[in-house]
Amino acid sequence: MFDAKKLLDQFLGSQVPGLGGSVRDRAGDAVQTAKNNPLATGAIAAALLGTKTGRGIAGNALAIGGLAAIAGLGYQAYKNYQAGQAPAAPSDAPSANNPVLLPPPAESGFGPTSPAGSNEFVLVLIRAMIAAAKADGHIDDAERALIMDKVKAADVSGEAAAFIEHELASPTDIDALVAAAVTEEQCVELYTASRLTIEPDSRAERGYLDLLAGRLGLADQLVDHIEATVSSAKTTLSQ
Repeated sequence: MFDAKKLLDQFLGSQVPGLGGSVRDRAGDAVQTAKNNPLATGAIAAALLGTKTGRGIAGNALAIGGLAAIAGLGYQAYKNYQAGQAPAAPSDAPSANNPVLLPPPAESGFGPTSPAGSNEFVLVLIRAMIAAAKADGHIDDAERALIMDKVKAADVSGEAAAFIEHELASPTDIDALVAAAVTEEQCVELYTASRLTIEPDSRAERGYLDLLAGRLGLADQLVDHIEATVSSAKTTLSQ
């Protein structure tokens, strides 16, 4: 079995400016970016799988790793929800030059030291991200082929690439995703990973996230906190 945490880091790696537009529009740009700056290709998989582009995670998501980024955002939202705070306003968004994203405490139930940090559950998080990317129904056979070209350009190969290709081609099994999240913290992380992947501007995407939240049993106010925390952590990439 391949290292799921490494693959997740490649999904949420360094920001790659200039990859706006549709999957087709980004095809040539992504390949050229991979050739010119191999260190920046870690985020190409995420950039291509995200159905809404031109945005990335502010701060130090690359430095702390993909799993820690998801866990840190989920933990922050969960903590604020439990404290009865109001969801963060858009004006609270952090600056890319002022990193505020931190890994969750070891005893929090979030992140690498928790059940949510197992290789099996990290695979579930990646499946959830791919499912969210497919939610608007716009990834056809040709786009899947383009995505796989860029995944391979990002130095993802072997079992990991086969896993992504299989997930892209397979129908979304939301029952399996939900069943894999057995703790509330895992439910929060699964929804957070899904929300990180897309900007839900279409009814299909918004409907998918609402369905996922409902199936996970997340309280409406907790979902509002996750939505606000993820939105505040995203920053527009320079084009």
